[in-house]
Amino acid sequence: MVYVFLADGFEELEALAPIDILRRAGVELVTVGVSGETVVGAHKVRFTPDITVDKVVLDDKVDMIVLPGGMPGTINLENDDYVQAAIDFCAKNDKYIAAICAAPSILGHKGLLKGKQAICFPGFEIDLEGAVISGEPVAADGKFITAKGAGVAVEFALTLTAKLVSEAKAEEIRKGIQCRD
Repeated sequence: MVYVFLADGFEELEALAPIDILRRAGVELVTVGVSGETVVGAHKVRFTPDITVDKVVLDDKVDMIVLPGGMPGTINLENDDYVQAAIDFCAKNDKYIAAICAAPSILGHKGLLKGKQAICFPGFEIDLEGAVISGEPVAADGKFITAKGAGVAVEFALTLTAKLVSEAKAEEIRKGIQCRD
């Protein structure tokens, strides 16, 4: 099961691509409103998440959490105690943590990317404390998956699919949505 955390000011593409593609892959996915029952994206698109953050259950059913970037969405995620608890749970229990754009900075501030290949929106590299900055648009190292930004949101989502389901399923979806190779 995957939780996608949505806080006011999140980058819409960075959340919707993983939500859409992982659901196409048959992954159980729950959208989580960090800012309440309605969340407003960075470009003023309003969303109604499946649950609010206080309803998140951190147990062995969790396979991954996804942290979309955007501003001030990333700051709102980082300042939330429930989101911090979910990150800590996943890190401690060897679960996937996926972050895109500015959101990998949250993991860097926690020291989770030390020695790991990681990437982020240009200018946030300084926040990826101890990470080996990747030259790729999406970097996967162990249970950490990071990406540059909205322009690679589909590639990010396909990488998540490959990790959670299979490379074959990711390729099937890639072809089905007419994504370039």
